[in-house]
Amino acid sequence: MAIEWYLVLSAMLFSIGFAGVLVRRNPVVVLLCLELMLSGGALAMLSFSRLHGDGDGQVFVLMVLVVAAAEVVVGLGLVVAMFRRRIPLDVDEMKELRG
Repeated sequence: MAIEWYLVLSAMLFSIGFAGVLVRRNPVVVLLCLELMLSGGALAMLSFSRLHGDGDGQVFVLMVLVVAAAEVVVGLGLVVAMFRRRIPLDVDEMKELRG
C-alpha cells in the first residue's frame, strides 16, 4: 500500500479531531477529539518511519501514546472531580478552574 493512503487517513483523523475540539463543549468529547488528533499525528509519523526504513519514528510514536494515555488519565480525573463538585461540564463555563 502506498504511503499516500496512510497520510490521507492521518489527515482525516487529525481534521476530524480538530473540528471536534473547536465545535464541542463537553470536556469528555474534547478529550476524545484530542486523542484523534494525536492518533492522526502518530499514524503520519509511523508512515514516514516506514518510508525511510528506520525505527526512530516508531519509538517516538510510543512516547506520543504514553503522553496521550497520561492526558486521558488527568483529563478524566478533572472531569470526575468537576462532576462531584457540581460544576457545569461545559468547556466555556469552566471559570472556577482559574487560579
